[in-house]
Amino acid sequence: MRTQLTSYFARLFAGDLSAFGGPATDEAVAGHIRAEQMSLVLGYSVGIMLANACNAIVLAIALWASPDRTFALIWAVTVAAAAIAFGLQSHAARRITKPHFVSQRAMHRLVRNAFLLGAAWGIVPVAFFANASTGGQLVITCLCSGMLAGGALAFATIPIAAIAFTAPIFVGIAICLSRNGDLAFLLIAFLVVVYGTVLLRGVFVNSFSFARRVMRQIEAERTVRQDPLTQLPNRIAFNETLDAALKRLALSGEEFAVLLLDLDRFKEVNDKFGHPAGDEFLVQAASRLQRCTRAAEHVARIGGDEFALVMANLARPEDALEIAERFVAAFDEPFQIEGRQIVGATSVGIVLAPRDGNMALDLMKNADAALYRAKKAGPGTVCFFEQADDRQSRDRKALQADLAGAIARDELFLVFQPFLDLRNNRITGFEALLRWQHPSRGLVPPSEFIGIAEETGLIHEIGEWVIRRACATLADWPEDIRVAVNFSAAQFHNTAVLQTIVQALADAKVSPSRLEIEITESMLLSKYSSAASVLNALLQLGVTVALDDFGTGFSSLTYLRKLPFSRIKIDQSFIRDMLVQPDCAAIVKSVISLARDLNIAVVAEGVETADQLEYLRQISCDEVQGYLISRPVAADGVRALLDTKKYRATYAA
Repeated sequence: MRTQLTSYFARLFAGDLSAFGGPATDEAVAGHIRAEQMSLVLGYSVGIMLANACNAIVLAIALWASPDRTFALIWAVTVAAAAIAFGLQSHAARRITKPHFVSQRAMHRLVRNAFLLGAAWGIVPVAFFANASTGGQLVITCLCSGMLAGGALAFATIPIAAIAFTAPIFVGIAICLSRNGDLAFLLIAFLVVVYGTVLLRGVFVNSFSFARRVMRQIEAERTVRQDPLTQLPNRIAFNETLDAALKRLALSGEEFAVLLLDLDRFKEVNDKFGHPAGDEFLVQAASRLQRCTRAAEHVARIGGDEFALVMANLARPEDALEIAERFVAAFDEPFQIEGRQIVGATSVGIVLAPRDGNMALDLMKNADAALYRAKKAGPGTVCFFEQADDRQSRDRKALQADLAGAIARDELFLVFQPFLDLRNNRITGFEALLRWQHPSRGLVPPSEFIGIAEETGLIHEIGEWVIRRACATLADWPEDIRVAVNFSAAQFHNTAVLQTIVQALADAKVSPSRLEIEITESMLLSKYSSAASVLNALLQLGVTVALDDFGTGFSSLTYLRKLPFSRIKIDQSFIRDMLVQPDCAAIVKSVISLARDLNIAVVAEGVETADQLEYLRQISCDEVQGYLISRPVAADGVRALLDTKKYRATYAA
């Protein structure tokens, strides 16, 4: 019972209309309503405070001949000074961007100030009316009436503040009138009660109507500014919050932080369990993230698995770090999704304004750079922006710009690494590997530019060039030699990929059976249905398909059974350790045995020693690839490699 009473009075003095039987709201909506109420009060406050100061001066003049002149003068100076000071403060507050949320504590202060001002005017009829002249009494009556009406107007949307302001004046008038039994005073008392009732009734009706109007407005805005999946603010709302924070920074110097984060394992969840599970993962993650923030702040979903937060009124950088660490800790417990336990993680990049920028574009660019460094460091990492991040970001953008023209400038080329057939001790094909010879940077590794190509969409143009160049090169090789080309997820899910392959084979006049497409497990599982249709179309065309890096993804045996793979390639991490770690050896043997039963050929990647080669021969691996056989060679070196007899001489059984 005590807790309920405490909660009721907290809501009452916070201006919550549900305490008076008005519409009930959650704290987020109530805070938004308080912000609108406070904005209106501030809009009236300058004029109201000037009126208070003017009224205090008029009262002092009216009581100049009264015995209470000294007390009246002190009262008038005090009230006028306080009114002017509060008016100036309100004027400064109005220049700052209107907040979207006002706390209960701020409303408590407003109600307290309204009561103190009302009490100051409630003193007037008690202290000065009896000794005032008839004219002075008339002035006091007019001033008290005016203050009642002015208070009802100023706090027309906040009943508790209107009551706090007018109640002391009503009490003061009642005390004054009770001292005199004259009929005229009794009539005045009756009129005061009537007018007060009408005023407060009007305040309640107006405030309820105002609250419902704001609630309808909030609901309408939510459809535009709310992410429909997670119910968090979307990018539009986030941009507005960021713009508001920048305006406060410019006007009052209020510093803030921007936290940018994404879910490190979201793609894995989406790939392995499908989009419904991915959506549920986002919903649960959003709920956890929001619980980590302060009441007035909201995490926004600004991209697929990317979230952001503007931390207003930042006292010290450590406060932003604390929230970021809460975000990371929120993923310590596994997620329960569709009866499964799924482990999640997040990385966070932080920028501080104005230290790291005072424009939205600069702040978001720098936050993205800090997040990029955090992700490279591993899941669960938090990084503040550093100047080195900006250099890396500029370098990355410059690399992107250069990559866009790399084909036209003839900077891309292919090298080829052979596959060795262990049964016949002969080269059966080559894997085409993309390289970029940058005019000033030198040889740029694929690990640095393939990701950029995928992010920007350049991968489609580059992928088509690779297919065409590989097929054209293949035309000069013997008929029994194949070429394998790696495909990225972006290429694979492009509907034009089949036409690209068909056209490249036709132009080069080579058989489809000599072309092999290599795809990774994670890429395959990202969209199983579309992958199956494309793979089957390739199979009908006569192209073979290999599953690359087998064992590093989800290794679903269901996909090996249902999808038309010609080969699987065992990842080099298993080959490297199979002679020293029994578990790796067991995995390699099991994969080879399983593939044989499924009539799928096996290629072992990363063979670097003769002992590894001999072991793979003993367990009946079909083909091997690695530096022991040959490093990648240029196209003009393939013929020489095919002509040499060293493979039969060196690796003969």
